[in-house]
Amino acid sequence: MSGKIAIWLTIAVYVALMAIVGITQGKKAKSIADLTVGGRNAGAWLSALSYGTAYFSAVMFVGYAGGTGKAYGLWGVLAGIGNAVFGSWLAWKVLARRTRDASARLKLKTMPQYLDKRYTSPAMKLFACVVIFVFLVPYSASVYKGLASVAEVLLGINVDICMVIIAVVAAFLLVFGGYLVQARADFMQGIVMMFGVVLLIVCVIRCDAVGGFEGIAEYAHSIGVQPSATNGLPELNASQWISLWATVLMTSFGTWGLPQMVTKYFGIKDDKQAKKGITISTFFAFLVAGGGYFIGSLCYRFFTFAQLNDPAAEGCIAQDYIVPQMLAEAELPSVLLGIVLVLLIAASVSTLCSVTLTASSTLTIDFIKHFKKDMSEKKTSFTIKVLCVIFVGCSYVIANSDTPILDMMSYSWGIISGSFLAPYVISLYWKKMNTKGAWAGILGGFFIALVPAAAKIISGFAANETLVWLAGKGPVFACIAMAASIILCVAVSAVTKDTCEKETEFFYNGEVAAE
Repeated sequence: MSGKIAIWLTIAVYVALMAIVGITQGKKAKSIADLTVGGRNAGAWLSALSYGTAYFSAVMFVGYAGGTGKAYGLWGVLAGIGNAVFGSWLAWKVLARRTRDASARLKLKTMPQYLDKRYTSPAMKLFACVVIFVFLVPYSASVYKGLASVAEVLLGINVDICMVIIAVVAAFLLVFGGYLVQARADFMQGIVMMFGVVLLIVCVIRCDAVGGFEGIAEYAHSIGVQPSATNGLPELNASQWISLWATVLMTSFGTWGLPQMVTKYFGIKDDKQAKKGITISTFFAFLVAGGGYFIGSLCYRFFTFAQLNDPAAEGCIAQDYIVPQMLAEAELPSVLLGIVLVLLIAASVSTLCSVTLTASSTLTIDFIKHFKKDMSEKKTSFTIKVLCVIFVGCSYVIANSDTPILDMMSYSWGIISGSFLAPYVISLYWKKMNTKGAWAGILGGFFIALVPAAAKIISGFAANETLVWLAGKGPVFACIAMAASIILCVAVSAVTKDTCEKETEFFYNGEVAAE
């Protein structure tokens, strides 16, 4: 059997399993709650793996792992550790139980509903709908680009074919049953990701370019001014340290305000399952994120400094192709390459499903139904599924732009989390947070995080050094936006009066009778 046939067969088995899950589990989706939050009946493993697979996709494995390895050598592993500690352990510890309680008592299905219920502001809900739907598209598109670059290098297939495959699988899972199907598919995909990462780490370490644990030890102990084939821990200057920690913080705390991550807590069955989910989610993140960034950090064992940093050098490698080229250079067995591709497809499909379902359900439930209040549950469900297909198609179109994966993701995460992280997280613990404070934080964070994305768009028409510099500072502006939003929320709430005291009290203690 030829190598490529083995790879395609491995992928075919995965697609077949996802089809079975879609058909069998989709029949159980009876209501809007089933479609959007899985009937609020997800156990610890299901919730935690669904969270983890939505968190980590080909964007992390390809775009961020390669980019941080190129810029910081082995120091790039700090991003994976930060994702596990701050993005998983601390996030679940701080957010999961309180969010699950509020969403279950008040029968909330989306993040804009949460903001509306807490701050009694329909305008805030509508603003959140538009921002979420529009700015989740570039993140979804980055998922396509990450997977396509791997398929192009390892399979030699047209990137468009690969994008069509992931779009069809994601649309299939969503149309057949939304969250119920997605969560169960995520469980299977999470298992694939964990085993796949372990096998990948072992094989990469054993390849000739790395030289086993002795090669890694040599790489780590050789310190120099910049990363190189014999230097894994470069002496970073102040600007590089700022950029590295901005990446760590954005990819870790940025998830705290992303609606597709927040709604994972909505579907948890009870408090006991939420507690168990903390350990499972953290373990998954350490293994998958830590392993992914570790592999990317070894890029200088495979390529020279010039190949990774000098566009004029012979054999220069674009950032989005660093990890795919590493896997090709490692000469992995065909079956393992198939597993790696399934790992990346699984990670990407699960993330794409989460993002698509979040954007489509939000636009339908919180925007369209705001103006068409008599829309039946059946028609609402149908509209969500149609919008899922449209969203997947829009993402495919945007993915064909020349914007790097890392930039697209940072714009999306920065704008959404910069806008909504503070009013969401603070409201879980502080009753005195009010509507004016929330609006101040939302708008302040939004406009700060918008700067690099706007610079990227403008530079396409009239490029100059300042615009190019700003366009590449997505993670830095994202962190500034999140911090500024927190300060604005607290400061404005402290000096203004809450005019919705009755509604605020109901948010913390009241209960809606029926779903």
